[in-house]
Amino acid sequence: MASTYLRKTTLQDLPTVSKIIDSAKALLKSQGIDQWQDGYPALPDLQSDVTNQIGYVLIIDGQIAGTAALLHDHDKNYDVINDGSWLGPEDAKYTAIHRIAMSPNFRGQHLSEKMISGMLTLSSQLGYQQVRIDTHPDNKLMQHLIIKSGFIYRGNVLMDEDPTDIRRAYQLILN
Repeated sequence: MASTYLRKTTLQDLPTVSKIIDSAKALLKSQGIDQWQDGYPALPDLQSDVTNQIGYVLIIDGQIAGTAALLHDHDKNYDVINDGSWLGPEDAKYTAIHRIAMSPNFRGQHLSEKMISGMLTLSSQLGYQQVRIDTHPDNKLMQHLIIKSGFIYRGNVLMDEDPTDIRRAYQLILN
């Protein structure tokens, strides 16, 4: 049985995490999905995740299998939601899961589900009752994973107020 757990990303992890992100960008490009094709996320974004202590890695038998960020409390991209609405009060505190990517060495093992589950556990332990996540409209695999993880589609959000950069937004209320 493989040991599997989440831990915070360290600066020493960044070369591996950066390779995982680059591999995910290539995979999205090969699928014709225009997500992460403009340079984001780049090394400074990943370094910021470490500095702000919001970056996490999924460890399988001592190896980094995946990466994600768990933003706490507020994401400006979620301030305005179109074609829907968020559940709960407008000023509700929430976590937001971003930048999920799996190493090509570990793809196809349903580990993204474990990553999201771990992020939900962290959100609960940190005292949050709401979790939000978004993905590109063409990223059907991620949409399936998000829904399978219990999230409900709530509407569309714009990335950095760019009317051409629409994302499908989802929310999960933790009990």
